[in-house]
This record gives sequence, C-alpha cells and structure tokens, in this order.
Amino acid sequence: MDIEELRTFVEVADAGGVSSAARRLGLSKSIVSRRLGRLEGELGVQLLARSTRGAALTEAGVTFRDHAARACAEMDAARESILPAGELRGRLRIAAPLSFGPTHFAPVLAEMARNHPQLHIHTVYSDRFVDLIGEGFDCAIRVGYLADSNLVARRVGPIRGRLVASPGYIEAHGSPETPEELVAHEALMQGTEAWQLTNGDRTVTVHPRGRFKADNGTALVAAAVAGLGIAWLPDGLTAEWLASGALVPVMTRHPPPVAGIYVIRPPGQHPARKVRVLTELLIACFGQTPDIAGAGRPPPPGSEAGPVQR
Repeated sequence: MDIEELRTFVEVADAGGVSSAARRLGLSKSIVSRRLGRLEGELGVQLLARSTRGAALTEAGVTFRDHAARACAEMDAARESILPAGELRGRLRIAAPLSFGPTHFAPVLAEMARNHPQLHIHTVYSDRFVDLIGEGFDCAIRVGYLADSNLVARRVGPIRGRLVASPGYIEAHGSPETPEELVAHEALMQGTEAWQLTNGDRTVTVHPRGRFKADNGTALVAAAVAGLGIAWLPDGLTAEWLASGALVPVMTRHPPPVAGIYVIRPPGQHPARKVRVLTELLIACFGQTPDIAGAGRPPPPGSEAGPVQR
C-alpha cells in the first residue's frame, strides 16, 4: 500500500473534497483522484462518496481514516529517525497572522528553509481563525491570549500591547481614566469581544462598544489614527505612530496584561521534529525562556493581530 495514497486520502477526508486537498498538497486534482482510485481499488471498498459539493466519508472511510492517519504519522516518525542529525525534509504547513507574520515571523521561516533545503515550507498568512486539524496545518504561530482548546501550545516569547487613540479623538471625547469610563467610549475592535485590563494585582474585564470593526490589526491602526476611537493593539503595530504623536497611550494606569507568542499544534504525544525546530528558532529569535501553556486562559479581546490571536 502506497504511503502517498494514504496521505492523499487523509488530506481529502480532512479537507472535505478533492479540490481543497489538491491545494493543500500542491498537486493537480487529477493526480489526487488517481491516487484515491488506486487506494479504493486495492482495498476493494469505497472510502469517499463524491458529489458536486465535495467528498464525504463512507462508513468504511470513517473507519479507515484514523488508521491511515496513524500510519502516515508513524512513517513520518520513522523517516525522521534515520535522517542525518539536524536534517529536515518533507512539508511543514504553518498558519501565521497577517499583521505580524510577514514582518516578524517570515524571516525566521526563511532562515529555517535556508538551513534545511529538503524541507518544503508552506505558510498561510491570515488574521482569521484557522482550524488546524480541519484545514491540515502542522502548526500555527499565534499572538495574544489563548482561549480554552484541546490544542497544545508552547510559549516562545512575550508581546506587549496598549490602548491607544489619536490626539484628535482625545480632544473631542476626553481620555478615560478608569475601566468604567472606557465603556462609554468608541472602541475599535474585531467583533464583540471583551477587553482585559490590570487594576493593581487584579485583572478586570470590560465590554467595550464601537461601530468600527476589522479582523486585521493594521486596519485598526488606521482607524485609530483617523480618530475613530480607542484601540487595543500590540506595540509592534503602533510604535511608529506613537513616536510621531499620531497616536497617544490611553488608560496607562490600567495596562493590558502581557500577552504571548505561541506555537500551537494539534494534540499528540510528541511534536514532529520540524515543529520542534521551528519552535526553537522562534524562542532564540524572541529571546524568551518558554513555558508550556495548555491553551486554557480565557481570551481577552481584540483583533487577531492585536490583543488576541486564536
């Protein structure tokens, strides 16, 4: 039984269709279809019920999918065990934030590709929520606070953010001094999230309201500079605007808690060596002694690129 046929079947099963799986694998739809046909012919059963809307697992396919996935994982582990020390090969599929990824994380990924010429790195940059298991990612780099999850997270560094607004907004609406006053102001945010602030040794939660929402931190910076409201954003996105005076800090007596940069992976006993190597590179780059986080802290709010990155 061909391991690539098994791997292709697992991708189609998880992606819900041949077209989606072909994009993930970087193959043509015809190649994917031929591999599936050969596998079903060898097994003598239909694994997928195909339709114009995609492909659904048959009863036999549901049973066989988990066995195939375990076989692929075992083969990957076996290949890793016999590679020369330090050498990586195969494919590493990563989800990274659009607001931070190209500037902060892409150089690390490029260095990893340079050091491992047999490794294929496929990165998707997006501020939307990414389903690692359902969309077939090996891992994700996420920024902010972690919500409850069955995923495994490792912290690779800290990230700090603050509330900011334009001088024009402050002149027109005043500057809130307490969490209670903040609720009365226009908030620039991702959706209907809550915000967390520190109050001495306590963390307090507020539920801001606003008419301008975006799922991208850079878009929220633009709205804040335009005077539309108060935004909670990481320092990496606001530093130049704060330096120029286009934005000013707000609620400095109640700053947000320090957030983190995390590598997130699907659950399993041991991470793949390529994920471990990426994690070590990020730790070295961001200079933070890591800790293990179980993705179990309630998420404070904000955009994916701002206070929370899921």
